[in-house]
Amino acid sequence: MAEDGRPGPGSDRPERRRRPRAALTAYGLLLPSLIVLVVITGWPLLQLLIMSFQRFGREQVFGAPPEFAGLQNYLDVLTDSEFWLVLGRSVLFAAVCVVATMVLGTLVAIMMQKLGGVLRTIVSIGLLLAWAMPPLSATIVWGWIFDTQYGVLNNVLSQWFGLPFEGHSWLIEPLSFFFVAAIIIVWGAVPFVAFTLYAGLTQVPDEVLEAAQLDGAGAIKRFFLVIVPYIKPILIVVTILQVIWDLRVFTQIYALQSIGGLAEQTNTLGVYIYRVSLGTGDFGAGGAISVIVVLLLVSISIFYVRQSIKEESR
Repeated sequence: MAEDGRPGPGSDRPERRRRPRAALTAYGLLLPSLIVLVVITGWPLLQLLIMSFQRFGREQVFGAPPEFAGLQNYLDVLTDSEFWLVLGRSVLFAAVCVVATMVLGTLVAIMMQKLGGVLRTIVSIGLLLAWAMPPLSATIVWGWIFDTQYGVLNNVLSQWFGLPFEGHSWLIEPLSFFFVAAIIIVWGAVPFVAFTLYAGLTQVPDEVLEAAQLDGAGAIKRFFLVIVPYIKPILIVVTILQVIWDLRVFTQIYALQSIGGLAEQTNTLGVYIYRVSLGTGDFGAGGAISVIVVLLLVSISIFYVRQSIKEESR
């Protein structure tokens, strides 16, 4: 240290030495998790990528050596009109589910903020029960509600309201099929959005809301001009996660098809990959479709990561 009390030129060396050690310690602690992640996720992805460049059918499943096909599987998929139809259908269906989930989840979160302690607890328990129910179990229950002969909904619409819905089949037509599927998916996704946004709403300062109210801002203006900017990072993250989850939905669609839907007219990406791979035995084409879907989801995930980094750097 210098005579005037200020640190000397070499006084910051110990601190500089500690930083590399701290970084090495952090990487060392992360290394086991990274190794497990690479083994569990990276190795199957590598096998999937290799399979997408091969002619891999039922013969290869039973031990026959696969043939290298180059980009032929990708060319076959990208020139197949059915793939583009399924992709467009999946994107449109995911968009509808995401919008409905975000709107309903936001409304439920606002309602939870306004409720008292007892009612909020009751609503939270109901949301947790809906969220905890496995997708297959939820689909079976909703399938009973929309059942053609014994469904509760048909009975209520026909007996109570006199509407011509007796014996109506909700799953035979693609539009009504996706209506039922959207209800099941949104019903299961709203709790996550509601709890997440409710946590964000509790962080909005009351002083800011009171100041906006004194300035004459109504409830709608306060929400869009005051609350939304505060919870914007949460809204972005939750929306992107919902897009990713709804694009790769499988269980609900496949179960509804098994109950009574027409697979050819109601396939989404997840079910389409399953049927191409196991139905036709063309695992190479199924692998190519899977890689395309992975690239699509990775592009969305990169946007999510960039948004998260931006918010952390502020």
